[in-house]
Amino acid sequence: MAELLTKAKDQVVEALSQATAAVSLGAPSDAVYVDEAAGDDQAGDGSQGKPFKTVLGAFISRASDTINVYVRQAAAEGEAQGSYAAATASAKKKATKLLQQHRNKLAKDEERRKREEVEGEARRAAELKKLDDAKAIVIDEPKEDSTKIKVRQAVEQRGKRVRVFGWVHRLRQQGGMTFVVLRDGTGYLQCVLSGRLSQTYDALTLTLESTVQITGVINQLPEGKTAPDGHELTADWFSVVGKAPGGDEAFLNKVNEDADPSQLADARHLVIRGENASAVLKVRAALLSSFRESYINLGLLEVTPPCMVQTQVEGGSTLFGFDYYGQEAYLTQSSQLYLETCLPSLGDVFCVQESFRAEKSHTRRHLSEYTHVEAELAFLTFKDLLEHIEELICQTIDRVLADPKIKELIDFLWGGKGKFEAPSRPFMRMDYREAIAWLNEHNITRPGEDGVEGQHVVGDDIAEAAERKMTDMIGRPIFLINFPKEIKSFYMSRIPGDEGFTESVDLLMPNVGEIVGGSMRMNDLDELLEAYKTEGISPDPYYWYTDQRKYGTCPHGGYGLGLERLLAWLLNRYTVRECSLYPRWTGRCTP
Repeated sequence: MAELLTKAKDQVVEALSQATAAVSLGAPSDAVYVDEAAGDDQAGDGSQGKPFKTVLGAFISRASDTINVYVRQAAAEGEAQGSYAAATASAKKKATKLLQQHRNKLAKDEERRKREEVEGEARRAAELKKLDDAKAIVIDEPKEDSTKIKVRQAVEQRGKRVRVFGWVHRLRQQGGMTFVVLRDGTGYLQCVLSGRLSQTYDALTLTLESTVQITGVINQLPEGKTAPDGHELTADWFSVVGKAPGGDEAFLNKVNEDADPSQLADARHLVIRGENASAVLKVRAALLSSFRESYINLGLLEVTPPCMVQTQVEGGSTLFGFDYYGQEAYLTQSSQLYLETCLPSLGDVFCVQESFRAEKSHTRRHLSEYTHVEAELAFLTFKDLLEHIEELICQTIDRVLADPKIKELIDFLWGGKGKFEAPSRPFMRMDYREAIAWLNEHNITRPGEDGVEGQHVVGDDIAEAAERKMTDMIGRPIFLINFPKEIKSFYMSRIPGDEGFTESVDLLMPNVGEIVGGSMRMNDLDELLEAYKTEGISPDPYYWYTDQRKYGTCPHGGYGLGLERLLAWLLNRYTVRECSLYPRWTGRCTP
């Protein structure tokens, strides 16, 4: 109540103040004020405190050109601001003319609005009638036999009557015909609905992402016309299997390239219907198939290790823990230890498994769950291991590029940003200590503990940004080898005669960075037991791993490859999140 009284009091004081000022000017109490320097025709109310900017603004506001208008004059020398005086006759005459023009424009706008409203109602009525009439058009399915096909089979079925099912990927109506680009996951097929078929209710109300079945004949397009695979289906009948919504719920209102990234992540189930996302997933499938073929050629056997474990491989800070029937357990960081146990019975082995890392990292190359391609090989040297990784990568990539359909998808995803070039052999070998020297020579610094940039020193765990900058500048695959033992895992074997360093490797690719990490493994029992002790790890849970050194040890090594990172390199994707079906990263576990 006190606030209301205060506000009312202030309003009375303001009114009295303006009235007093008006009297002192000789202005009537209903005077309207204009300040061409500081006024505002939109926000002003005509008072001295909130004047209009122009006389016209005052006339429009009061809907009259007979009001008493006072205009602030230019300030005289020594005055902070000018005083108000009655508007001149010429100023009012000019404003009156402009007011009439304003009124004429408003009248025309209102006339046009009413006309458009009438025309719009007539158009809507005509559309409703057209739709109502369309409901009466019923086209029976032809009795002629048709062959049910997938879109990928369309080329071989040209000239034949076929039946195809799919989703409406693109849609346009032109010249009394309806053009539908149908998608079924195996390809795209342009279909043409013409005549009465395009006048049916279902044709007129068809929406993107609706599912349909269409029958007709596939014909090769004449020279100069384009469509997927150079042909189109001339439809003689179709029906809607499942209609997708239009309006606010329409597909393009849910998914479009201008949408917020978090919105697109929430709608990932719809995003993967797009040409880019689906192309990435198709190349991913081809890449996995090629990896498996390469491993068969190289004599490795596929196994399936567990994803629920009670031991760690890469450090406790990145473990996802959970309760396993009252016991502490984790999601696997790597299948390496289990693969090693397979060597005595199955020989060289590999797996394609999901691995999980609880890193609080938001970089464009990190995921909390990723596809891990891992292998372990017995009775080999570190040199053999590097040559094996090189052969695996090159053989796998060459096979993918040899498939014309997959190569077409890769070229499509690169767009106008160049094209993918297969790596040439041999890959560059760079010792860790050489890398430290190279970074310093090229003035690539590292942040110090005090935040001050400085040179790299031997013993540094080279930061991702510096490592990537070096790789991008060199511009070719690099085997970065022989890391210090302090920055690598406990199980990595030491370099004979240089025990402060390990027989370890990271494979670095331009634009992505590390895609492979591997090493020779310790094969001496006592050395492994000492490594447990140094790391502060109890050997008890690792008894089954330790037994590999007890019951017939051998020199062996292996590696892990991040599939999404390799895809990002192959397809020129900005982030590995684009290379996963449903990516998981810090804070994101949906959909």
